[in-house]
Amino acid sequence: MTLTDDVRAGAAEIAAHATQVRIDVDALAAIEPAPAPALDPERHYLEGPPEDVASYLLTLDAVNFGSGWFPTLRKRHDGGRPVSGYFTVAWALADHFRAHGAWTNAQLRTMRADAVARVLGQPRDHELMALYAQALRSLGCFLGGRSALDLVHEAGGSAVALAEMLASGMAMFHDAGFFKRAQIVPSDLALAGVAEFSDLDRLTIFADNLVPHVLRCDGVLIYDERLAARIDAGRPLRMGAQEREIRGCAVHACRLIAERLGMDERTLDQRLWNRGQAPAYKARPRHRCHTVYY
Repeated sequence: MTLTDDVRAGAAEIAAHATQVRIDVDALAAIEPAPAPALDPERHYLEGPPEDVASYLLTLDAVNFGSGWFPTLRKRHDGGRPVSGYFTVAWALADHFRAHGAWTNAQLRTMRADAVARVLGQPRDHELMALYAQALRSLGCFLGGRSALDLVHEAGGSAVALAEMLASGMAMFHDAGFFKRAQIVPSDLALAGVAEFSDLDRLTIFADNLVPHVLRCDGVLIYDERLAARIDAGRPLRMGAQEREIRGCAVHACRLIAERLGMDERTLDQRLWNRGQAPAYKARPRHRCHTVYY
């Protein structure tokens, strides 16, 4: 079995035995995800040579976590309105690449929190800055003398194989049971048009805290009263059974929805994630967890 086969099997097992989250099968038919997947060309660095764009996306996905801390980030603004934590990080990193180019692998291996804080416009003592620096050092060590596109070549054009390489090579990508960030790397590279993969349809959704939130708002995921009250009060969850039930049920529900729509799960994830940027979804608290996996 491949990494993604394991994720689907594990999610089905979680959904079958969950005690605090359930899937409303009848609500599955009402889901109409939109809009279509795309990377924002202003908030992402997409205009450079393929090698540089691939480096940017791999670097971004190395620090594509921390949603549990996002309410405490100093947000960037667009038209006077704050953008999300993800776009705050992605946009600041894109501007760094535009102004200074990519970090070399040697620079990644010696990355420090104060350097990350300067690039992202955050306080040096914010907990995420040290975690991001650790993630970038790990990326530099993993790459050695290779580039992001070298990894694609080594994976033989397989998105699943690339995800397996990342998950086995870096501890912060080893999100056992879900492998959110390991899977999102080939997806992002394909969306940017800098790599092609023959098996993108084998990827699962990228289990984080936004897609489950969209499914909850749309009535697909039902939380028990105590879990719902905790999330609605903005109280963070610990790593463990509750957040695993939320993510596992989301993965399994999206598999069922994708089958109904005749759509691959990766594309469904991106459509639901984009849907979650709407004010109605942002107005309601989602689950937060201090984790390096999403």
